[in-house]
Amino acid sequence: MRRAVIVTGGSRGLGFAIAKRLAQQGDALALCGRDVEKLRSATDELRGECGAEVYGETLDVADGDIEGFIERSADALGGVHGLVLCAGGASGGGLTASTPQDWRRTYELNVGHPSRALRSCLPYFGVSGGAVVLVSSISGWKPAPPAQYAAAKAAQLSLAATWARELGQYSVRINALSPGSMLVPGGTWDRLRVAAPEAYAGFQQEFPARELVEVDEVAATARFLLSEEARGINGANIPADRAQNAPTAFGY
Repeated sequence: MRRAVIVTGGSRGLGFAIAKRLAQQGDALALCGRDVEKLRSATDELRGECGAEVYGETLDVADGDIEGFIERSADALGGVHGLVLCAGGASGGGLTASTPQDWRRTYELNVGHPSRALRSCLPYFGVSGGAVVLVSSISGWKPAPPAQYAAAKAAQLSLAATWARELGQYSVRINALSPGSMLVPGGTWDRLRVAAPEAYAGFQQEFPARELVEVDEVAATARFLLSEEARGINGANIPADRAQNAPTAFGY
């Protein structure tokens, strides 16, 4: 069965890995991302390598027209069956190095954007309902600064559990997916591995198997949560972290 799935933050990193997993099984996709070139590259790759039907739109989910993006995606794909809320992040540093604007933007990225996107998707899910994956983080319950990010990620876990109860009557399932630290090429931990190998080796001790979780492992978990095989899972927080301890190279 062809499904139509929207992926916010789908132009790179984990969002793109999830989109590729879905494209490989024949799903039609709508992606948004902030970078025009990365979005174009992502959509071209999914069409070229996977033969996927893909709609792409440049968008900053914190202050852009996400409602319009959902509407245009539904029109382009002929409906919506799944939603992956992967766009997120943090602004600012620690408490004294962050501003009220940093906290507001972090909130909009991680809490405001999911609520606006999900609300906009509900009319398109139809009588058969839909499946939603809200990408959170182990930082939501394993403390690590900055606090605004940890607090927003903790809020996402509550959102998933609460929305599952509220929207279950409409056959809408929603689960939080909490990745651990992923070794993304060019990402934070990859840069640490190259620039400070001793610090990176110390960080590996936070993992029982001494290896960071792989992006594709997390993407495979997201694919499963969206599938009919996972229809009994609702309102849960699913960690994909290889039993990681601290989510930072510097301990709690």
